[in-house]
Amino acid sequence: MTKTSHEVALLAESGRLLVSVFSLLDRTPLAGKSTLEIDAMVERFIVDDLAARPASKGQYGFAFVLNSSVNHVVCHGVPSAADALKDGDIVNFDITLEKNGYIADSSKTYLVGEVAPAARRLVQATYEAMWKGIRAVRPGARLGDIGWAIERHAKRNGCSVVREYCGHGIGRQMHEAPQVRHFGERGTGMELREGMVFTIEPMLNRGGRSVKTLGDGWTVVTRDGSLSAQFEHTVAVTATGVAVLTLRPEERGMVANPAAGAAAGPAITAASGTPRP
Repeated sequence: MTKTSHEVALLAESGRLLVSVFSLLDRTPLAGKSTLEIDAMVERFIVDDLAARPASKGQYGFAFVLNSSVNHVVCHGVPSAADALKDGDIVNFDITLEKNGYIADSSKTYLVGEVAPAARRLVQATYEAMWKGIRAVRPGARLGDIGWAIERHAKRNGCSVVREYCGHGIGRQMHEAPQVRHFGERGTGMELREGMVFTIEPMLNRGGRSVKTLGDGWTVVTRDGSLSAQFEHTVAVTATGVAVLTLRPEERGMVANPAAGAAAGPAITAASGTPRP
């Protein structure tokens, strides 16, 4: 379950490459593009430019490189030529990348054009909740500390936490032990140890937490039709705290200095509609 320092370094390299995929998306005008176009663009970049493998493609029979979850889609949204993004949408792209046998996993919710205030607040709260969970990671802490911090922040912001899906250990396999729930009680669950690597990926709904899976067997939506958002990072437990292996450039300083941005929520860049601190 724990990784050697060499394995963590390999995972960090996969994470660094995955960050560049999101940098590409940050520069891409999303309105008017179909989610299938975006999937193809990301696949070309991972394979041709990064000489890496899109780890989600073929996993469990999934035929695409990324999950594209729009508005009330909670997770596992399937890219489609008919699914064109439009002004006012929110969309989560969940992407995995494997390099040298090790996999990194991250996701980010984008705001497309002018987004309603309620949607913007949901995205901000979800981003903040992820960072609340990340800051709970240190040797000797418990998995329940992560879930407690996330759920507490969600409730304070009028959001519900989806319970059917969780973070997970990651390494040579996309899904390893342990499961990392985004709800729970402090001081409960497995004790965290240096070398553990896992994802933290809360999914928050503006309405109730109940979800359902559509007939395609993949797409998960909110049962009440309310908006849903998600953010995800791959993290490693260090000797003194936590390292975010998929940390994006604009997030530097977020772990060491909470006042750097998460407490106030992510701002919105004019160019891409990308949440950032």
